[in-house]
Amino acid sequence: MSASKIRLHIHDPKDIGAFACTPEVWAAAASRNPAVAARVEVTFGNEDDLFHATLPHCDAVMTSTGEGKRLLADAKSLPPKLKIIQMTSAGLNRLAPFGWVPAGSYLCNNSGTHGEKAGQWGIMAVLMLANAMPYFATEARGEIWGKRFTHVVGGRTLVSVGVGDMATDTLKHAKYFGMKVIGVRARNIAHEHCDQVVTVEQLDAVLPQADCVLLAMPLTPESTGMISRARIALMKQGAGLVNIARGEVIDQEALADALESGHLGGAVIDVTVPEPLPKGHRLWRAPNLTITPHVSSDDPDTYTPKTLDILLRNLDAWQKGERPPTAIDPVRWY
Repeated sequence: MSASKIRLHIHDPKDIGAFACTPEVWAAAASRNPAVAARVEVTFGNEDDLFHATLPHCDAVMTSTGEGKRLLADAKSLPPKLKIIQMTSAGLNRLAPFGWVPAGSYLCNNSGTHGEKAGQWGIMAVLMLANAMPYFATEARGEIWGKRFTHVVGGRTLVSVGVGDMATDTLKHAKYFGMKVIGVRARNIAHEHCDQVVTVEQLDAVLPQADCVLLAMPLTPESTGMISRARIALMKQGAGLVNIARGEVIDQEALADALESGHLGGAVIDVTVPEPLPKGHRLWRAPNLTITPHVSSDDPDTYTPKTLDILLRNLDAWQKGERPPTAIDPVRWY
């Protein structure tokens, strides 16, 4: 398209808190990306009436997946003028199937926002498991002085199912500590922080090698239930498991069974089904398990600024007639 003004509306959920996209946060992003920001007219709001009144005039909109589901995916139709639908999440499974996206429009995620924070949380979880911290927490709740001696992680094997933005920094840190890293991905393409990369079809062959398994894949029809009871059984006795993907990728009942039997030495998970995990759920009582409430990769200081940088790159590419860098493939879901 021509280099005319891009009309953008940013719709925040009312409860977004520290992650709000305020005019001040936008101004800072514009100062980092002045060439493209100068071509954007932006409005802000969190009221449905303003959203519906503004949308027909917009080339682009940015909002959360929850609001996107309610206001966009569930709408009967969207204006043909709308070309960029920017979500403030990397995983867009809540919006699938994607037939609601207008022809010629792009649905974009914010992949690239989470990596640094996810990497710090991820290596923390790997080291917690290597040092039996979930076990010691379980013992402490029972007022038990239960000694357990642990090994350094150097020379141990980390199998990462998914090697994208959510996993990359964790793998880099793991290599720093001397771990062997095996990556599992859809295509057999080398990764800079992996000693070996295999395809998903080879997952069963590498799971028995893992001292720790990191789940960091996007949620797709193929990855739903991928870590089944049979695959948990393939993991070696005493291995650890970390989940920063989605709760739906693993059989939670099988995970609880494996922790209770001692087949798994421990687990650290940031995602569950459902979320929030209700009181009385079996996972709350599972031994040697640490649960965090889906907070592993969201830094309030950097999340929205990084998302806006991604949005501006997407707008710039679209206006130049190029595919936006984070536009998802509706067939692959990412």
